[in-house]
Amino acid sequence: MIAYTYALILFFTIIICFIASFDKRIQFNLQFGSFLKAAILVAIPFIAWDIWFTAHGVWWFNTDYTLGISFFGLPLEEILFFICIPFSCIFTYYTIDKYYKWEVLSAFNNLLVFVSIIILSVVGLLHTDKIYTLITTIVTILTLIYLHFIAKVDWLTKASLVFMLLMLGFFPVNGLLTGSFIENPIVNYNPKDFLGIRMFTIPIEDAVYGYSQFLLVLYFFKKFSQAK
Repeated sequence: MIAYTYALILFFTIIICFIASFDKRIQFNLQFGSFLKAAILVAIPFIAWDIWFTAHGVWWFNTDYTLGISFFGLPLEEILFFICIPFSCIFTYYTIDKYYKWEVLSAFNNLLVFVSIIILSVVGLLHTDKIYTLITTIVTILTLIYLHFIAKVDWLTKASLVFMLLMLGFFPVNGLLTGSFIENPIVNYNPKDFLGIRMFTIPIEDAVYGYSQFLLVLYFFKKFSQAK
């Protein structure tokens, strides 16, 4: 049964949102195509990042908790992670946005972006020797610059608040993956490659990594939804 651990984490992460997608008041099922295109598009570079980090020992997986099916050194579950987790995140944003527009929040976009970029730049420059920290800060900075200054989206603050809400699910899911509540971590990290600051058992970089992934999937999801 232990071999199903990672798969069950993904299943329980997505199942409630998937069922709720067919609710007539939400009808997120009509957006499945747009979501899949957005999630796969963003997953490609993130999976490449994952493969490279795994190959270089930045992190590795305890295969006792996986089905034993792997591609390019990644368990099948790790690849499905890039579909299942964004699904629940985008579903949550879509549902909240359907009923609460919160247009006033766009006034805080400049503040959010400038403060975030300054903090991330300082952290990245102070820790250029830690590859996970450095790459995560660079990717997130570039994501914010593109979305705010080039794409000029007006929902960054709203999305950031929703992401903070999503942290309620982030802690148990990533907590399990990094060793909370189970005997050994499913994902292990090389201590030389990240700050060592953990939220319970979760490296703080994981939250920033997840934030940039969420923003990018949301951006393309909106693009594909509007085009449809």
